[in-house]
Amino acid sequence: MKASATRDSLLELIRLGKPITLRQQLKLTAVLSIPAIVAQLSTIIMQYIDAAMVGSLGAEASASIGLMATSTWLFWGLCSSAAMGFSVQVANRIGANDNAGAQAVLKQSFVPALVFSLCLCLVGLGISRHLPLWLGADKEIAEPASVYFMIFAASLPMFQLNFLAGAMLRCSGNTLFPGIANVVMCVLDVVFNWFLIFPTREVSVGGMQLLMPGAGMGVSGAALGTALAELVAGVVMVVYLWRCNKELNLKGCTASFRISRSCLKRAFKISTPLCLEHFLLCGAQVLVTTIVAPLGTVAIAANAFAVTAESLCYMPGYGICEAATTLVGQSLGASRMKLARSFANITVLSGILVMTFMGVVMYFGAPFMMGIITPVHEICEAGIEVLRIEAFAEPMFAASIVAYGVFIGAGDTMIPACMNLGSIWVVRLTLAALLAPVMGLQGVWVAMAVELCFRGFIFLWRLKTDRWMHANKDMFRT
Repeated sequence: MKASATRDSLLELIRLGKPITLRQQLKLTAVLSIPAIVAQLSTIIMQYIDAAMVGSLGAEASASIGLMATSTWLFWGLCSSAAMGFSVQVANRIGANDNAGAQAVLKQSFVPALVFSLCLCLVGLGISRHLPLWLGADKEIAEPASVYFMIFAASLPMFQLNFLAGAMLRCSGNTLFPGIANVVMCVLDVVFNWFLIFPTREVSVGGMQLLMPGAGMGVSGAALGTALAELVAGVVMVVYLWRCNKELNLKGCTASFRISRSCLKRAFKISTPLCLEHFLLCGAQVLVTTIVAPLGTVAIAANAFAVTAESLCYMPGYGICEAATTLVGQSLGASRMKLARSFANITVLSGILVMTFMGVVMYFGAPFMMGIITPVHEICEAGIEVLRIEAFAEPMFAASIVAYGVFIGAGDTMIPACMNLGSIWVVRLTLAALLAPVMGLQGVWVAMAVELCFRGFIFLWRLKTDRWMHANKDMFRT
């Protein structure tokens, strides 16, 4: 409660145009970032546990889910991007001390966001039967992979509800409740998976044999468990938005659910570059996979497991990124350009410091991190080598992650999205294609590290200018 009171009092200084000291800015950044970081880390930890639960069913079950990872990431990203188009507007309205306008944007966001997710749902259901075969799956894993993706696609409106509610709360300045909801969601995911994946079985508890009921759905149970957890979290956050959140309390709000043309136009302008970016990033990931594939089974497995291990190190950056979007969005909404610049610098520097520390942890902890994921010595050794290469790129990776959050808060998404895509498609893929035949998997990760450093540099260069603050001025007009 004390942290919430501190957060609210400091955010109030932004909205009322009152002076806010450097110490207060640092405190506000920490108060917003820490819950978001915990939420991001809890998600990754639960993904580790989730993967282990499915992995216990055998290689085919793991392959069925692993095969669909890129596709599920694409659809997730599109839903998240759609939510950002509205949540950034909410941050700007709250920063302008226009809570009624923020409530109106929130109410207007539900219908278009859900319609968008329903369209994605229909596309996903339509391709679910063929997608595993298009991705080159063997017949043994194609059927369970197809069912897994079908359940995932049918659940997209639930995911959209969760993403939308969480983004709205975070942009209002409340990162604590979405963080708690996210942790609870991850725990529920494990609980639901426990009962849905495995069949009824005997388990030993304190020397006693107990009969543990289970649905025995296997891979399908993993998809259903995640969907149910997302549904619970989404409903809880929407109820909280509707009745409890200070800035976005919709109880008694007379605004219409019918979306205005100006709100939709602004949402489209913010979300479209993000959606396009996620789509093209997915294509880049597929191409990287095709570059790694000729290197052999060990390289493929080591690459996939190392990506999972590295996520523990960069997720704190995404937590700070969320805080940056909120702080910059509200500052610009309050027409406080100097404060927006100050928060941009503070959050980016904080991200660099945190991820530099995480890079050190990854360098020295790589054997432990890979050892948790796989017992195969050859895969483990290859993963350790590439993680230690990547550790040197973490500071600049942090710069690109958090700076992107700053730009999103300003509604500046088109040029940063192009910078992101240009860096990955031109620098990373070109270098990977050149170095892989010579250096093997290490060459692919050297290319990744070089590209991340280059991307961080160009994002810092744009951050240094004032163009990002003026790229979407019309968005701040109420």
